[in-house]
Amino acid sequence: MTDAPLTGGCQCGAVRFAVTGEVRAGAICHCRMCQKAFGAFYAPLVVVGAVTWTKGAPTHFRSSNIARRGFCRDCGTPLSYEPDVGDIELAIGAFDEPAKVRPRIQVGLESRIPWLSDLDSLPTLEAEADEPARPAVRSFQHPDRDD
Repeated sequence: MTDAPLTGGCQCGAVRFAVTGEVRAGAICHCRMCQKAFGAFYAPLVVVGAVTWTKGAPTHFRSSNIARRGFCRDCGTPLSYEPDVGDIELAIGAFDEPAKVRPRIQVGLESRIPWLSDLDSLPTLEAEADEPARPAVRSFQHPDRDD
């Protein structure tokens, strides 16, 4: 995909990473294990050749007999899927510029949520329009950059 250095990290900024070298095709994984690990409909992941943890390091949970998953112990952000054999995969949403890391395949379709393909047909609202009486949101999320 790219040879440019890419950076990213967790929501609170306690864990940061840099990827240099090859970033290969990413996958949207629909398997039930990934759904649970991300607390979402699927897990968007990308295979990287080398990652350097530039601030902190992920905490790990062995999710199966063949892999462990890395996450921030402070804020819970899912960060990695690390098979015992093969290259590490990083969560696309954890990159500072996730649009530069595009998935190329879907896997685990036997667990894909059936109505997922209907999401584009749902009505939409801007983020601030869903609760007009709510006070303005002030984010405590770490910025998408290294300080």
